[in-house]
Amino acid sequence: MRIALAQVVAGSDPLENLSIIAREAARAAEDGAALVVFPEAVMCRFAGPDLAEIAQPLDGAWADEVRRIAREAGVTIVVGMFTPADTPGRVRNTLLVAGAAETAYDKIHLYDAFGYRESDAVEPGLQPVLFDLDGVRIGLATCYDVRFPALFRALADDGAHLVLVAASWGSGPGKREHWELLTRARALDTTTVVVAVGQADPRTTGRDDGVGAPTGIGYSAVVTADGADLVRLGDAPQTRVVDVSGALSAVAEVRAKIPVLANARRF
Repeated sequence: MRIALAQVVAGSDPLENLSIIAREAARAAEDGAALVVFPEAVMCRFAGPDLAEIAQPLDGAWADEVRRIAREAGVTIVVGMFTPADTPGRVRNTLLVAGAAETAYDKIHLYDAFGYRESDAVEPGLQPVLFDLDGVRIGLATCYDVRFPALFRALADDGAHLVLVAASWGSGPGKREHWELLTRARALDTTTVVVAVGQADPRTTGRDDGVGAPTGIGYSAVVTADGADLVRLGDAPQTRVVDVSGALSAVAEVRAKIPVLANARRF
């Protein structure tokens, strides 16, 4: 399986961001990718307009255009968007999966940390989500979720060999170190392959969003089931296609050597 890490910088206009998705999906397809993973909040960056004003349902025009892009490119796309919540004026932070597989995941753990309160505008999701693509069981997670091992354990217990983490990681002292440590730890403590794709640092494009809202720091990665970086990008925008077939085929061997899933006590 060839997976594209589409480390982009999203803007505030959902229509303009669709053009970014189309461009990078086409590039990834040309390089043989079957799955293109975009970051969280690509529909609209957090440091933008009122999220409730731009949120659309999963059967709305924005999601349908992502589906059209996926069909035209011949890939499956995973991308962060915002959908209306049950409570008026609030949204859900949603990962849309479009293409050969079709599903959606609403972010469970909301980023109420480091002086930011995602829960002021966002309602949490309620359950883990997995899907199957090309014979691989794949779990989904979003940004702050990576700090909660129980979610990744639940995904692995439900058969995941690969977990996709889409992020718009906040900048600040120690945050890169946290991101790199946590993405490796979640792979190692569940013996799954983790593909973690964050938004690039907007400052590398000449844009400074300040430190109020999480935008991105880059450093997207593919981490093997034994916790080693197979690929780790830098901070600038980049779409990188990675063949993860070897890493996936090694999962069974890693789990035989490090049987943390089999040995774990469930309380």
